[in-house]
Amino acid sequence: MRVSELARSTGVSADAVRHYTRIGLLAPEKDPDNGYRRFNGKDLSRLRFILQAKLLGFQLEEIGQILGMSDHGRTPCPVVRDIVQRRIVETRQRLAEMRALQARLEQALALWAEMPDGVPDGHAVCALIEATCDDPAHPLDA
Repeated sequence: MRVSELARSTGVSADAVRHYTRIGLLAPEKDPDNGYRRFNGKDLSRLRFILQAKLLGFQLEEIGQILGMSDHGRTPCPVVRDIVQRRIVETRQRLAEMRALQARLEQALALWAEMPDGVPDGHAVCALIEATCDDPAHPLDA
């Protein structure tokens, strides 16, 4: 099948298929008659694997490492487990950061509820944002 057919069958863009080919995640054969890339069932399975790995948060470099190990007959499962364990820790940290940001945003909005819109006067850019730093009675967690 051609690039567009493979893309259509997996729901990705032809550009994505070309990108995965360019970086070596897919290695289609070239049609000797016209030079077009020809993808087969193995490429389709491989692309589906790539998409599933991306849904799990794997980066393309990691996916390439996993595919490379598999291509050389080595199990990538221990590497996959290590990556997922690290990603869980990273995701928990990002979630904590996002919760803290959410709390700061809610505090700022509450602080601003009774404040009028200010006009820049050469000393202030936006009184609302500046009030979150200057008002010791309502400090926001930094």
